[in-house]
Amino acid sequence: MTANHDDELAALRARRMQEIQDQLEAQAAQQFEAEERAHKQATAAANVDAILRRHLTPDARARLARISMADPQRAASIKADLAAMAEQGGFSSPMSDAALKQVLTQLSKSRSNASVRRI
Repeated sequence: MTANHDDELAALRARRMQEIQDQLEAQAAQQFEAEERAHKQATAAANVDAILRRHLTPDARARLARISMADPQRAASIKADLAAMAEQGGFSSPMSDAALKQVLTQLSKSRSNASVRRI
């Protein structure tokens, strides 16, 4: 009878050890995927910043930095839009602060026009 209990305990221990091992492997895989996503996002952000350094004057970059401090998500969207415009040749390089103001005004107008109307 004790041999039977010992076998049951050994089986329970083995099953529990396998469950713990599976959990650890799943956590490691999730952590690896999260690190990989973070690395891709950091690389993309670095590429956008490099493009903007080439195509914006220091005053325009300072304005973007101030926007980033106030609203980081909006600044990221603006930077992505500006980088796309720069790669497509949408503006003359380097973009001055005044030209950036005009672009920001256009972006904010298009953003405010997207309102919900009730019928």
